[in-house]
Amino acid sequence: MNGQLPLLLVARGDQASWRYATGMEIEDALYFDFGAGDQLLIVPELELDRARLQARAKTITDRRAAGYVEGSNSMRQWAELAARILGERGVEAVRISRQMPVGYYELLRSTGVEMAIDHDLFRQQRRKKTPEEASFIHAAQRAAEAACAEVIQHIAVAEIRDGLLWLDGRPLTSERLMARAEAALQEIGYSGADMIVAGSPESALPHYRGEGQLRAGLPIIIDIFPRGKTSGYHGDLTRTVVAGEVPADVQRMFDATVHACEVAIAAVRPGVNGRDVHEAACQALVEAGFGTIWPGFEGRGEGPVMNHSTGHGVGLEAHEEPLLRPTDYPLAPGDVITVEPGLYQVGLGGVRVEDTGLVTPEGFKNFTSLPKSLNPRAYL
Repeated sequence: MNGQLPLLLVARGDQASWRYATGMEIEDALYFDFGAGDQLLIVPELELDRARLQARAKTITDRRAAGYVEGSNSMRQWAELAARILGERGVEAVRISRQMPVGYYELLRSTGVEMAIDHDLFRQQRRKKTPEEASFIHAAQRAAEAACAEVIQHIAVAEIRDGLLWLDGRPLTSERLMARAEAALQEIGYSGADMIVAGSPESALPHYRGEGQLRAGLPIIIDIFPRGKTSGYHGDLTRTVVAGEVPADVQRMFDATVHACEVAIAAVRPGVNGRDVHEAACQALVEAGFGTIWPGFEGRGEGPVMNHSTGHGVGLEAHEEPLLRPTDYPLAPGDVITVEPGLYQVGLGGVRVEDTGLVTPEGFKNFTSLPKSLNPRAYL
């Protein structure tokens, strides 16, 4: 079996590949690409008109017309329909996504269909963003900025009592701010349910989502990666602020992180390895007196360190190729990447800043315009 085999996708499997192939989202459906412009999309009857309006495929039909047989196990019925379509075409083997649900895989295999997992499915196509795709991500980044500004503006006007933040007579919590950010996103056609609004000291854990009342005088990390409801594409943005007086050690961490971000962005251009961009950020942090977990850039002492990569690709998934870490990913025009250095100290908290932009022949076209400041009033 090889890469020339017909492609079979199921809607409940690899959502990013499904969206890339068909241009729509749907709960149950089958997509076949037999090559030479011959694509077949089979959808439930109630979705037929929407599919004809939104989807990309040479032939779009409903499941009943395609021969779907009603039954108590809808997954089995869809799998049997797929096997029937392939049999009618004389196709004995297909390529599938590595994320096909195991239930579909087992059912298809039981019908005699041979399947080869395409580990590089749409890898290069999805990585190089078209101007339209780049515009979708740019718009998502503007949405992220709007939501982030909404969060920070609430922090800026919060009252400080006994080291804790209050707003309108109630505790100002991560949950309240995430709700405000999500509302701001929903109003403009985006969703960001998995965002981060993390107070300290817990923000020393880079993927800590945040919960409870926020503290003054310690960093608050806001990381928002919204997804367009219509486009399906993400943005990705992080800012760190402190309500009240900023401790000197936090200011040092922040200044070093912003400088590392600037150094890494300056290193971005076509042909440069993502590894080199990552190492430029690491070197900047080490020169500022901090460290990382990465070999050769450990720094000295037990102070704050960066314990994650410098960035990643953004598109139909919030995290995709290329990667800015100690692996080989030569950058190319059309890549959309984040640059997001950070420093973290257990018991104190963390700081992180993140911009997203497009790799162009001239370098990094930054889609991000929100300022970088620990002072929340700088965003008013």
